[in-house]
Amino acid sequence: MRIFTRYILREIASYAFLGGVLFTFILFMKFLLPLMELAVRGIAAPSDLARLVGYFLPGILTFTLPMAVLVGILLGLSRLAADSEVTAMRASGVGVLSFLRIVSILAFICWGAGLLNSIYVAPRAAQALLRYEADTKNGAQATIAVEPHVFYEGLNNKVLYVQDVVPGPNGTALWKHVFLADLANPASPQTTSAPASLHIISANEAVIVSNGPQQLRMDLSDGSRHDTVASNPNEYDISTFRATELPIQTGQQEDETHLSRRDTPTHALSLSDLRSPPSPADVRPYQIEFYSRFAGPTACLVLMLVGVPLGLSSRRGGKGSGFVLTLLLVFLYYILSASGIALARQGKLSPLLGVWGANIIFAVAGAILIQQMARGGQALHFINGLTLRATRTLDRLLDRRKSAVRRNSGNASQRLRRALHIRFPLILDEYVMGSALRNFLLVLVSLVVLFLIFTFFELIGDIIKYRTPLVTVGEYLFNLIPFILYNVTPLSTLIAVLITFGTLNRTSELTAMKATGTSLYRVVAPVLLLATLLSAGLFAFDETYLPGANRRQEALLSVIKQKPAQTFFSQRQWMSGQTSGNGEPTRIFYYQNFDSVEKVFDNLTVFEFQPGSFTLTRRIFAKSARWDDKINGWVLEDGWQRTFAGPSIASYQQFTVSSFPEIHEQPSYFKKEVRQSQEMSYAELSGYIDDLKQSGFAVTPLLVQLYRKLAYPIITLIMAVIAIPFALVAGKRGSVAGLGAAIGVAICYWVIAAIFDNLGDVNSLPAVLAAWSPDLLFFIAGSYMLLRTPT
Repeated sequence: MRIFTRYILREIASYAFLGGVLFTFILFMKFLLPLMELAVRGIAAPSDLARLVGYFLPGILTFTLPMAVLVGILLGLSRLAADSEVTAMRASGVGVLSFLRIVSILAFICWGAGLLNSIYVAPRAAQALLRYEADTKNGAQATIAVEPHVFYEGLNNKVLYVQDVVPGPNGTALWKHVFLADLANPASPQTTSAPASLHIISANEAVIVSNGPQQLRMDLSDGSRHDTVASNPNEYDISTFRATELPIQTGQQEDETHLSRRDTPTHALSLSDLRSPPSPADVRPYQIEFYSRFAGPTACLVLMLVGVPLGLSSRRGGKGSGFVLTLLLVFLYYILSASGIALARQGKLSPLLGVWGANIIFAVAGAILIQQMARGGQALHFINGLTLRATRTLDRLLDRRKSAVRRNSGNASQRLRRALHIRFPLILDEYVMGSALRNFLLVLVSLVVLFLIFTFFELIGDIIKYRTPLVTVGEYLFNLIPFILYNVTPLSTLIAVLITFGTLNRTSELTAMKATGTSLYRVVAPVLLLATLLSAGLFAFDETYLPGANRRQEALLSVIKQKPAQTFFSQRQWMSGQTSGNGEPTRIFYYQNFDSVEKVFDNLTVFEFQPGSFTLTRRIFAKSARWDDKINGWVLEDGWQRTFAGPSIASYQQFTVSSFPEIHEQPSYFKKEVRQSQEMSYAELSGYIDDLKQSGFAVTPLLVQLYRKLAYPIITLIMAVIAIPFALVAGKRGSVAGLGAAIGVAICYWVIAAIFDNLGDVNSLPAVLAAWSPDLLFFIAGSYMLLRTPT
């Protein structure tokens, strides 16, 4: 019996470990980009990143430990049942209760670990995360990432515009041609313009130095200050300076280091604090959290009760059916759990019943299934009958499809070989490519379903809170599928190639191919061709269908979360003008409001600067400005203009109605639509970037995404190149080792890609290099390993 115990536990523990790693990685991905951003911006040291990962993992493990137990039981027992090992064990006297007793060892170990994590580790990790955020906010030195020709509005009622930036040592910087507007009184901004140079001892420069947490000091030189009074336009003061200091409150550290969730303070409370809430009137959230600390780990036990009979009865489907059952049961359990908690928060259920309801339902269902398994009842026969009918139907469809494809592909292959006088594709190529394609489709569908389930978990609270119709939710998930397909195709290719060549190697088919004189490179050629076609298909998909689907799913997500969909930069009040470069002055527009339908500005100010020196030469103000189609220009009303000659006012004119033909910007120029990079094709994003860049918007992150549109599809081919040597090494060790290698490679790629994306976003690397570097690194590594593989 001890041999059976060790054998069964080893089987289910390996799948449970891999399943836990996979589920944890999927949930951790949403924290990956913020962490990499902290590292790239210098806010968090490597040791801080390691600590932050440790702070996040306990909260994630609360959800993934029960999932790992279920996937281990279902996949392990399904594999044993498919190979008739369960039948042999039961014939030797191992009953259902014996299987339950053996599997319960793993379930109780995970239950104990989950209980320790939920009661002790996770609350302390949440406390540590909150302390880290507070310490970073109070102790970090102020930083500011300013891009040339971009308006920076994160300075507490100040707007900054710089024409050139020269980074200096120790976090300092030299800014050239600075424009700073003080918006303490938005109707009457005070402006400071400073032409700049390279050193503080030189004229015309601004040196930026950190002056403590959330504060910078600007050492400006050779500038001027212009002050106006909105109620009296006749009052206008100009002062010049050779050198001056100006402190600036950045106010940015809180946002950049805010990693916790809204409910993290509740998760950080101890059990004693949860039992004695500060306000008796608001006791319900504390009771829900208290019961959740025990209900979450107990899911390991109740899911075991359901998983054992289902896994033992799965004879035909094997591990495939086990994985499908895992997805269905995880979806059903967590939708019941999330629905119960949401109803408890709304007061429609007691906290005890709302939190424990899913466990109670699954415990009863598990007891019934175990009783049916022991006595041969009808419930499991019914489930097995459905599974067998679905399997037979799928087999018949696949057989017909494969026969038709084989006939068509055979004829097409012959015609292709004859036309091009080549020996490709041969029967061997079709066999290898067909195996890889089938594995790819199975993995792709599984990952898409898995991501849909986790997405639904995240939205279930909003769905119940706002009573979103299920039709809307279904439409959102349907339009989300293209986005998921685009993002998981490289990972699906990696896993499919690992499975394909791992199987060929494990069954000695690859050895037989080599024995006929076929080189390894010739064997992998059809798979690399398939990966190349997938890469081209991904790019075409991103250029045609995907942008529209992403726009639809973003709009539907706003409906589900009851958030207004932002369409335009309605609050953007500063923009650069269009310049031809032929001695035309640089213009900066400031306005309180712009009605894009009526084409009317409120409180418009136009600053004109001398080209090259960035000296303010003219300023125009109008309470109202409207577009006149007859003159094809702007008509300004109730305003004034001043021209400047050095430190003095050269002229001052008031007007009731006036037009300025030199201001040639069209109304459409000021109507900037908010669009995400994934909602545009390559050509659309390129034109969008050019438009925003001219208007003074930050475009560096968009530039990185523009080049990523070319680089990302290629990673599908690179993943195939990397997977082949890994499969040949891990093939003899089974599919578990192959899946583990796939998860490891995927983690490495996403971490490296996130680092380079953030390096590009902060201008530490050119955008093209940031986008293509992960592809180059992995291609070099994959090619090196493939070339060193014995052929």
